[in-house]
Amino acid sequence: MQKGNGRVAALGPVTMAAVSCLVMASLPCFVESFAPGPLSVASKLSTQPSMSFSGIRNKQAGARWMMSGAASRPLGKLRLIQHKAEAFWFYRYLSIVYDKIVNPGHWTEDMREAALKPAQLDSPDLNVVDVGGGTGFCTLGILKAGVRPDKIVLMDQSPHQLEKARAKKTLEGVTIMEGDAEDLPFETDSKDRYVSAGSIEYWPDPQRGICEAYRVVKPGGIACCIGPVHPTFPLSRFFADLWMLFPTEEEYIEWFSKAGFEDVKITRIGPWWYHGVRRHGLIMGCSVTGRKPEAGLPKLQLGPKEEKQATKKDSSGLNILRNDLSRATLPLTLMTGLILGTLGGFYYFLVPVYMFLKHLLISPIALFWKDAHKKLM
Repeated sequence: MQKGNGRVAALGPVTMAAVSCLVMASLPCFVESFAPGPLSVASKLSTQPSMSFSGIRNKQAGARWMMSGAASRPLGKLRLIQHKAEAFWFYRYLSIVYDKIVNPGHWTEDMREAALKPAQLDSPDLNVVDVGGGTGFCTLGILKAGVRPDKIVLMDQSPHQLEKARAKKTLEGVTIMEGDAEDLPFETDSKDRYVSAGSIEYWPDPQRGICEAYRVVKPGGIACCIGPVHPTFPLSRFFADLWMLFPTEEEYIEWFSKAGFEDVKITRIGPWWYHGVRRHGLIMGCSVTGRKPEAGLPKLQLGPKEEKQATKKDSSGLNILRNDLSRATLPLTLMTGLILGTLGGFYYFLVPVYMFLKHLLISPIALFWKDAHKKLM
């Protein structure tokens, strides 16, 4: 940079980054102003405490995932971080700031309490596994519900996330281990409760993961999967499909039903400052529960996994995660997908900021018009 550009240089990288964030945060507002009215109105879904979907079937959605989520991904929905290798490296760096930056905007303690309530964690002696537990935020909610720490297993594929979990004194007594959500290292009919929060979006084959949940839960036990919901707003939908899996509510229902779960229910959740708005999608948007009716394996039997978790040494001696997909063994291809997918993630880092600013702007109007947030968000 030339010396004559002193004003620009004085901005510094922090200010420049802040300006970039404000510009990106304004994108939803800018595009919303040109979006068709019916789309915005129809997508403003009210928050509902619980919705039962027992017996509902969606053949088209189910067929899409019969073989593998990665292989059957529709054209235009790249979901670049919906693979084990990319997710491994994504969390290699996100784990550094996960608890301080990600959770406050997407996964609050109030949301956690509402999401875990349908799991009926009503006994201290329940054997519970928290799959994809990461840094242990959801596990802390299980502990808060009253389950004894020695009865809980926190499992994740990311050693970097688990390193953060092991450093938390509040998780002392909890078993912490690495593992694959699509190939759980537990006996059939061995757990009273299965919980997974913020993990399904990275599963290459969601149906397989839900089938594994069914397998390990005891008869009468409950599986609870907390995850994203797909956006209807065009710009948000583009970045969601670039980044990772944002299932529809119908897809959750189909996966649980095909596995064999009964009494399948969805509880909608979201940050309070969204006021029930769901058109932008939510990284944590619903809690899906189902009860296992009988002992044994899931009703749906799947073939071999497409992506396998395995570690091997690279040339620098570091443990790295690989899978069987040829594209993931090419460092340049993997890096390109990781960078592009992260851009989608960055957009969703800004969405809650945008929604909070919108909440603040509407708040003065709400003093005189009680439905202001409901009508204008």
